Amino acid sequence: MVIDSRTCPSAPSCFARGVDGGKKIRGVKVHIAVEKYGIPLAIDAAPANVHDTKGIVPVLREIAGRGFHGPAIGDLGYRGQRLAKAGEALGITIQPIARGRDGVFIPTEIAWVVERSFGWLSRYRRLNTIVERTKEHLVAFIEIAFISILSRRLKRLVTQAAPA
Repeated sequence: MVIDSRTCPSAPSCFARGVDGGKKIRGVKVHIAVEKYGIPLAIDAAPANVHDTKGIVPVLREIAGRGFHGPAIGDLGYRGQRLAKAGEALGITIQPIARGRDGVFIPTEIAWVVERSFGWLSRYRRLNTIVERTKEHLVAFIEIAFISILSRRLKRLVTQAAPA
C-alpha cells in the first residue's frame, strides 16, 4: 500500500479550509492510500493545515478495519514516532522513503503509483478547486472519478483482449 496527500485550493464556502504553509495554498488536503496498481483503498479529506502524520490516521483506521495488515510506503512527511505507534496499533508499519532530491522527483520502488493516481484525478475539473460543503460529498466525488477512470481502463483491456 502507498500513502500520500495532495493539497487542493478550495472556495471560501468549502467544509473546512486551512493554509498549507509549505505550498502557500489555502484549501483542503486529500489523503489517499492506493494499492500497487493505483486503485484507491481509502480516501479522506482535512483542512490543508493538518499535517500528513495526523491526516493519514483516519485512512489507516479505515484500511485496518477492512483487515489490511502490512507495510505502507510514504514520503518523508510520514516520519515520526506518533504515526509509527498509531500504525503499529492498527497492524500497519509505516515506511517513509525519500522520493526526491534537489527538487527532482525520483520514483522509488512502487511509490510513484500514488502520484499517478493524483495525476488521474487532476483531469477532473471539479476536483481541482474544491467547492463541496461537506467532506462526505468531496470523498464521494473522488470515488466517482476513480470509478470512471477504472471503468475506462477495464473497457480498454477488454477490447484489447477480444479477438479480431
